[in-house]
Amino acid sequence: MRRKFAFLVTVFCATVLAMAVQKPVFMAWYAAEAAGAGFGGWMEVLWHGLTLDMTVAGYVTALPLLAVLLSLWVRIPERVWRGVLTAYFALIAVVTAVIFAVDVALYEHWGFRIDATVLIYLSDPEEAMASVDFWLGVRQTLLAAAYAAPMLWAYCRILRIFDGRPVGWRLALPGSLVVVVLAGFDFLAIRGGLGASVANVSKVYFSPVPFLNHAATNPVFSFLSSLGDRADYAGEYPFFDEETRAAKFDALRGNGPAAGPTERVLDTLRPNVVIVILESFARTVMDAEVDGEPVMPNMQRLKREGVWFENFFANSFRTDRGEVAILSGFPAQTRMSIMKLPAKSRNLPSVARSLAGEGYKTSFAYGGDLNFTNQASYMYATGWQELIWQKDLRFDAPASDWGYDDRLMCDWFADRVIALSESREPFLAGLLTLSSHTPFDVPYAKFDDRVLNAMAFSDDCVGKMIDRLKASPAWENLLVVLVADHGYPYPRTLAYNEPLRHRIPMIWTGGAVARPRVVEDYASQIDIAATLLAQLGVPHDDFDYSKDIFAPTPPRKFAYYAFNDGFGVVDASGEAVWDATGGRAVTETNPELLDVGRTMLQTTYVDIGRR
Repeated sequence: MRRKFAFLVTVFCATVLAMAVQKPVFMAWYAAEAAGAGFGGWMEVLWHGLTLDMTVAGYVTALPLLAVLLSLWVRIPERVWRGVLTAYFALIAVVTAVIFAVDVALYEHWGFRIDATVLIYLSDPEEAMASVDFWLGVRQTLLAAAYAAPMLWAYCRILRIFDGRPVGWRLALPGSLVVVVLAGFDFLAIRGGLGASVANVSKVYFSPVPFLNHAATNPVFSFLSSLGDRADYAGEYPFFDEETRAAKFDALRGNGPAAGPTERVLDTLRPNVVIVILESFARTVMDAEVDGEPVMPNMQRLKREGVWFENFFANSFRTDRGEVAILSGFPAQTRMSIMKLPAKSRNLPSVARSLAGEGYKTSFAYGGDLNFTNQASYMYATGWQELIWQKDLRFDAPASDWGYDDRLMCDWFADRVIALSESREPFLAGLLTLSSHTPFDVPYAKFDDRVLNAMAFSDDCVGKMIDRLKASPAWENLLVVLVADHGYPYPRTLAYNEPLRHRIPMIWTGGAVARPRVVEDYASQIDIAATLLAQLGVPHDDFDYSKDIFAPTPPRKFAYYAFNDGFGVVDASGEAVWDATGGRAVTETNPELLDVGRTMLQTTYVDIGRR
């Protein structure tokens, strides 16, 4: 029976090794790009890449697990199990080798690891082959053969370990329990560990150098995990013909010509910038009171001290989509998230990339797992030079289910901002809070309602962080943008699609702010990028959707948001909410806004299809 278990362990380990060997081969193939990595960089690529290598190995080991479990109870003729497993391993070796060989060739032209995009070109094999040089085809075929042959040889050697004879029920019963335990470990490998985030490309991203992240990525995983991503995005919401859609969007786009210089709300041209993304800070929660006591007294105080945006809205109901709206000025989607499509999200503009181009150091911090929903992949690809998250932090207090609580992180982040300001180099620092998220388990007891209590805790932590910054020399040259990632259904009767559900706070504070004021214009998260960059005198022409709120004559001022399958638009004239599933308006106090929403939603998906 030991041979059966040894067979499983050996299959898994051999597969991990076969996947890991791709890394040094890939880096050697692109030696010029890998030249600056050094020995440490090569080792980090191997180490970080193991996560997805083990995920692939977990999938490969699934069938052998079933074969071993069956062989404990039933006699399997040798010719049957040997034939099935040999064919299975041959398929694994060939598919892996072909994916790797094609990936190595394509990376030079694509700049990212292979994904299901390649299937688009295979839909016309004759045209695809016409673009392949004969000797290139020969070279990659030889590479695939050189990779597949030793892999298949190793699997055939491992097959000799397998024993297909049953062992009798007295041994089969405990043996089955052992197989179940091994299956549990295999499942963890497939899932990518015990953390909140499941296996995704972002799991292996560790460096601000894109090439090193790409080198760590397993091409088999990258390809297979993206198979479900092939969609006709442009045809998802065909409200208008292309000419009409483009004309309608031109009237709404954010990067059109301005009539004059933007209104200044800062008295410093190039301040250090801090963006604090506040988990679930809904406007309805911010304005709530319990027995006359405000739930968020610090947000109410900061609202009076800085630039307060009265009619501000989130673009989505999810953090990943809210982050992309805030940091890239890109509208949220309905039933998908562009953050989960690395080949597309990497092409988005971003505040971090724009400021890095102006000499700003960029870093982002989170007390939880930035692998969740591919955040790390998106952030590294869009200009964040340093990511700091739970795995990098060490506190005396234990982490909650989502990570280190806001008290720990806000204290740490205040120290970091102060330290960064002492370097005299301009910087952009981001923080995503997390305590005001389900299960709302916080070290705080102010309100009986768990949700409001957690929100009050986060408000207290953020308020103390701002007070620490205000008392430091960093404050004088600092702009702090406080903005929620999305709203929250409070009160609980609040419908998921109505505008009030998506209304959120945004406050600009810091020593760089010229004076307190209230901004009445309607706007949303996608407008932050252009507004911020315009204040810093940085071009924002590549942000198609982002409007400078302080421009003298911007395009139509409105707030747009998307929910599971529909959109809402709000401006000073009214509101309109559209249910795309039912093909009907839910509310339309101003029917003209329906066309605005249709244009924004269709353009978003057309844009994704082109990226």
